Amino acid sequence: MTNTTVEPDEATRLRNKVVDELRADGNISSSEIEAAMRKVPRHEFTLADTPLDKAYDTYAAVITKTDEHGVQLSSVSAPQIQAMMLEQAQVKPGMRVLEIGSGGLNAAYLAELVGEDGEVVTVDIDPVVTDRARRLLDEHGYGRVHAVTADAAEPVPDLGEVDVVMVTAGAWDIPPAWTAQLKSGGRLVVPLRMRGLTRSVAFIQVEGEHGPYLESESAKICGFVPMQGSTAHREELLLVNGTPEIGLKFDDGLPADPHRLDNAVTFPRHELWTGVSVRIQELIDTLQMAMAISLPGFCTMAVDENSDTGLVAPVNKRFALAAVEDDTFAYLVTRRTEDNKHLEYGVHALGPHAEQFADKIAGVLRDWEANRRGGPSPVIRVYPASTPDEQIPADRVIDKVHSRISLSWPSA
Repeated sequence: MTNTTVEPDEATRLRNKVVDELRADGNISSSEIEAAMRKVPRHEFTLADTPLDKAYDTYAAVITKTDEHGVQLSSVSAPQIQAMMLEQAQVKPGMRVLEIGSGGLNAAYLAELVGEDGEVVTVDIDPVVTDRARRLLDEHGYGRVHAVTADAAEPVPDLGEVDVVMVTAGAWDIPPAWTAQLKSGGRLVVPLRMRGLTRSVAFIQVEGEHGPYLESESAKICGFVPMQGSTAHREELLLVNGTPEIGLKFDDGLPADPHRLDNAVTFPRHELWTGVSVRIQELIDTLQMAMAISLPGFCTMAVDENSDTGLVAPVNKRFALAAVEDDTFAYLVTRRTEDNKHLEYGVHALGPHAEQFADKIAGVLRDWEANRRGGPSPVIRVYPASTPDEQIPADRVIDKVHSRISLSWPSA
């Protein structure tokens, strides 16, 4: 165990280097968040055998618990993600904050931000996680943080209303308890999965004509260990042609008749280049959302490398944006342009209507390039599951168990 009383000079140097990088790339703009991240010894909240350079990797998480199959159950998020979400949360001195998904480190940051007059409650479903968080928080002087073992999909007993709910586990749905415990005008920050795409969304609770709902203020790409408990949700996998070679992953249920795809791979692969290109380091978050909103059969595709026969040729065999329409499926590919500084998007389609479907997807990409590229993300609103269609303005509505999530492009 690293000495918790006399901190190594190298840890201090690395921690300051991380914060300097986050200031430079714009992930930290608040002096309060900067001070908190410089003060709290991040490495002390990772596992004891974690090398310092791994603990202080600016853009990488540190796994703290896996199950018997190696599936990640708990982690310390990357400094970049923690800074981004803390900026979204806008925590002020004296606030009451509920953190869902406990590891100890983020709760320590929150305790620094709310100060002596504020309150932080951190909740996790796993007693091993909360016991460890409790011990680490006590060791580092944050005994005033309340650590609770519970399924946070249910109301936390005796909590009352809070100013901020901050979720640090990947959520597929928004349980009513989260909004019920949030003050009017309060803020919910959550890594929310929509159609297989995860965004850290900062929501504001709004009082609408028909009751309160959540409206997004910002949404940023992220990745998180998935939520456990009653709100856990798994994607459904469709094996094309019944073999493990090509897997299509659907976040909101399989197509109505998935067997219509059984013969798709017997047709020649149709390849279309769209003329839409992006810079190699350009964020494509709005392109991903454009496909998710515009294509009812949106999904992601993965290829089993041990079974790969070359029927499909995605650039990334683990994750490719894809879609299904009746008896045909398609996915995106890229190639370098002549200047070697850009990537051009193409579409590969298989099935009896491959050419028509590839043209449709290319149209979505060209519309994104003309109207959405470089612009704001869609506005995300969350309504109770009982809300009728006529009360939900949306380009796409995603129905969950507890909520209806609407995605709408800003009119500008």
